Amino acid sequence: MAPQKPRLAKPTLDKDLEKLSSVEDAARHTSRGLAGPGAALVFIILAAIFASSYVTGTPGSVIVIAAAALAGYMAMNIGANDVTNNIGAAVGARAMTMGFGLALAAVFEVAGAVLAGGSVAHTIASGITNGALVSSPNMLIWSMMAALLAAAVLINVATWAGAPISTTHSIVGAVMGAGIAAAGFGAVNWVMVAGITASWVISPLLGAVIAAGFLLLVKETIIYRDDKIAAAKTWVPVLIGIMTGTFGGYLALIGLGQLMTVSALTATAIAIITGLVSWRALIPVVAAQAQGLENRNQSLRKLFRIPLILSAALMSFAHGANDVSNAIGPLAAIVGAVQDMASESPLHFPGVPLWELVIGGLGISLGLLLYGPKLVRLVGAEITKLNPMRAYCVSLSTALTVLVASWIGLPVSSTHIAVGAVFGVGLFREWYTRNSKRRYEYMRVRAAKDARKEPSEEPDESEAFERNEDEVKRRYLVRRSHMLSILAAWMITLPAAAGLAAIIATVMFALFL
Repeated sequence: MAPQKPRLAKPTLDKDLEKLSSVEDAARHTSRGLAGPGAALVFIILAAIFASSYVTGTPGSVIVIAAAALAGYMAMNIGANDVTNNIGAAVGARAMTMGFGLALAAVFEVAGAVLAGGSVAHTIASGITNGALVSSPNMLIWSMMAALLAAAVLINVATWAGAPISTTHSIVGAVMGAGIAAAGFGAVNWVMVAGITASWVISPLLGAVIAAGFLLLVKETIIYRDDKIAAAKTWVPVLIGIMTGTFGGYLALIGLGQLMTVSALTATAIAIITGLVSWRALIPVVAAQAQGLENRNQSLRKLFRIPLILSAALMSFAHGANDVSNAIGPLAAIVGAVQDMASESPLHFPGVPLWELVIGGLGISLGLLLYGPKLVRLVGAEITKLNPMRAYCVSLSTALTVLVASWIGLPVSSTHIAVGAVFGVGLFREWYTRNSKRRYEYMRVRAAKDARKEPSEEPDESEAFERNEDEVKRRYLVRRSHMLSILAAWMITLPAAAGLAAIIATVMFALFL
């Protein structure tokens, strides 16, 4: 009998190594989940260090450094929740990839915050509460600290829950609640609060109506025409000219307004001139792009991709300029109050230094990169189906509504407008699909032509899809569950922020005053 061969393997060691490999796999999986919070924590620490390089050695520097860290936390939450308005429609329509959209928005958010974000911080710093009613600079400091923390926590929870809320309403409610805790209800500028409350209803409805109006124009003048390409050559330059003019007027208000006083009439003139020049310049460009395109809806999408990318960039710049104030406004008020305590001068709100704007802009961009994709997918793909034409209507409606609101001085939320525009597009398509005579006649003629086609000829996929009413109802209807949950989140944003800030402020007053 042959001798038994010795066992060279070490089963115990092999089993131990397998266990170690399993542990390593689990650790890697867990570390991916911790990467986002870890990066956020590192940024908050770096924001504090960055602020310390400017204020160390000055009276109250510890308070300013702590406030800068809170402002960085708030800015990241704004980026995670609010910037989805700028790229959600374009990403949902597949005009750009998620990665490209996030990178584009991040760059232009920082540019807008740093180049044009200085003056808008004053509204948050001094417009919501009456500074004279706050008993002391020290009281103002802890009120603003409480407002920053309360608003940031509320937005963080909303982002985790998948609810796109207004970061403007969050910080306004938080400042209001902290002001009430500090000096009673008389500390609040109730006229401004009333205007913000009115915007809950006005801004999303206005965004929905404008988006539906432009989609009606696109359908009537381009999509349901026999020669779609010829119609697109005429109307696409007009539509892009409207968009360019709108952004020109908007950027004049928030950009040139940093250097000189820009009236509504001047901004309107800039918008008209920019729109007309763009329209004339783009006629040959669109004609060249349309060369060789087939007479089908799929071809039209190519003509709207570049305008969508440009609109995402411009909206991100405008958002960085406007909404950086939601994070930096309270910080500016704290810095001003600390300076007043050192000089024993009356309360005032100084200009916003560059280092504060840098913290706000970088925080917004980092929050978008870390946590933005969840709400980008919600706004761009889960409420209703978007293609480049519909996404264009959403983007144009958002910009135009914000511009009109800026002209008349109505405080609005870009989140409410953008989400309202998405709902408006979806609900309008439900109505139009069932009630449009032009569409019915177009589909009747198209069905007759398809019936005469040779078997080898395949109908336009998009048109075949349009004719399938069951598929239309299944995929085109707006998801009502999202509508109800988003409306509920909007309604409780300001009172929830106010209540949470009042509680936090009361605790801070007890601890530090």
